[in-house]
Amino acid sequence: MNTPYIPRLIRHRVLEALADTPVVCLLGPRQVGKSTLAQHLEPDRTYISLDDSDLLQAAQQDAIGFIESLPERVIIDEVQRAPKLLLAIKSVVDRKRTAGRFLLTGSANLLLLPQAQDSLAGRMEVIYLHPLTEQEKRLSNTTLLDTLISNKLAPQMVSDSIPLASTAEVLCQGGYPEPNRRAPHRARQWYRQYTNAIVQRDVEDIAAVQDKDSLLVLMELLASRTASLLNISNLSKELSLDRATVSKYLSILKRLFLVHQLPAWHRNHAKRLIKSPKIHLVDTGLSAALARLEPNQWLTDAERFGALLESHVVEQLIAQAGWVDPDLRFYHYRDKDQAEVDLVIERGRETWGVEVKRAASIQPNKDAVGLAKLAAQAGKDFRGGMLVYTGRHCLKLPVPGCFAVPIGMLWGEQPGQPISSEEMWQRLAEEQSPH
Repeated sequence: MNTPYIPRLIRHRVLEALADTPVVCLLGPRQVGKSTLAQHLEPDRTYISLDDSDLLQAAQQDAIGFIESLPERVIIDEVQRAPKLLLAIKSVVDRKRTAGRFLLTGSANLLLLPQAQDSLAGRMEVIYLHPLTEQEKRLSNTTLLDTLISNKLAPQMVSDSIPLASTAEVLCQGGYPEPNRRAPHRARQWYRQYTNAIVQRDVEDIAAVQDKDSLLVLMELLASRTASLLNISNLSKELSLDRATVSKYLSILKRLFLVHQLPAWHRNHAKRLIKSPKIHLVDTGLSAALARLEPNQWLTDAERFGALLESHVVEQLIAQAGWVDPDLRFYHYRDKDQAEVDLVIERGRETWGVEVKRAASIQPNKDAVGLAKLAAQAGKDFRGGMLVYTGRHCLKLPVPGCFAVPIGMLWGEQPGQPISSEEMWQRLAEEQSPH
């Protein structure tokens, strides 16, 4: 029986690019559905995979001959395995500049290859495909990022009969399509095998690494420290490797789209800000499997699940930007007083903030401190923000334009049916009263 296809919300951007650009490249981690998306967009387009050893050898030995032998419209999968093809594609495109001629996919960042930057500038559009978002899995058309930047958030209380979101299960499941079809224990095994296969095979396409075991250990360390400030010195000591080697390994993992560095946000006049980036694994299912976290530890391992939830919110919103507004930029905020905002979103100078809390209830004045600090730093450019938490209600916060938002809204769920104003205030009082 064929597995149902989950439509990807980035598809309209790919189709727009194919309509006016000769080369379109889908980049993202292995096994997130790049080739599936490419083939669903145009089922009649010829499909070539460089995971086929014979085709790879042919492409490496005679790149020009290989490209010129292909049909008019073609998908070339895992193109990073034969980077010489990029110059050959340039030659063909320059002779006949047909929109949508090549649809490439890559599991390593081609933009870091000098030959890609030099040869395909102005000829190629790159689109990033992330693991499946919860919104896509739930087939929802409601995108929280769009609601935030369109200033459409509003308070809404719901009945307590609506169950809390199953956050721990969602975090441990992650967004890779294959493990989402498996039982939890089989999904964890898939993630571990996946990481090992990437390090043993795909690393060789982009870098020479003598000690692949240390690279695997680094992945596990980062999984247990996702959403933390990057400290290369500490990683170097724990791995007994020099800083240069750790930096090289981090660069490899970033090029393979397994980890993501979130830079620090600052204004020029904000001298007290800490400039270290935060490190996130791009998928919480992968992170949970490598860190040996399971849903039944939600209550007993609150700190690590809090970090996992932060990575989840950050990566889901960055993925949503791909189909909402590709011009958005993402950062984190942290000052020397430890006030922080987990995600800062910028469009030009317009600024929004997103804080993440594992708790199912909030203390507005305490939990909104980071958003208030960010609002003060951004000044007239601050447009609002949200505190994503695991409760039920969408609540106004004491920072202009900011709301506490239930995690389900990130997944495309509606908060539920509104209840009366009297009941709303009664429930708010009950939630915030000491127990």
